[in-house]
Amino acid sequence: QVQLVGTGGGLVQAGGSLRLSCTASGRTFSNYNMGWFRQAPGKEREFVASITSSSSRTFYQDSVKGRFTISRDNAKSTVLLQMNSLKPEDTAVYYCAAARNVLPQIRSLVQYWGQGTQVTVAL
Repeated sequence: QVQLVGTGGGLVQAGGSLRLSCTASGRTFSNYNMGWFRQAPGKEREFVASITSSSSRTFYQDSVKGRFTISRDNAKSTVLLQMNSLKPEDTAVYYCAAARNVLPQIRSLVQYWGQGTQVTVAL
């Protein structure tokens, strides 16, 4: 089992920044590819970003490219999502995700989910 705890959400004005953090425990963090998903009210949970276990590759949803950056620190068992130039349409609950041997870019491939952290972007 892997336990994921996400923090860092909050309320921010459009154009502002937030940094989400997700800390893992229970298994060897460096064995897992990590990702972030989000779910807005009335919408399905969608992929945001992912990073390989060694940080060698990152992937982003088109709408966040150039604004969001995913990174990880295996020594601290933490994955981060730096979100800049936030827009109201980024408002959602953000979930960190873990998967071994595959990238967590599709919900069905995710093995472990964090509990979610709310991000609200106001005009």
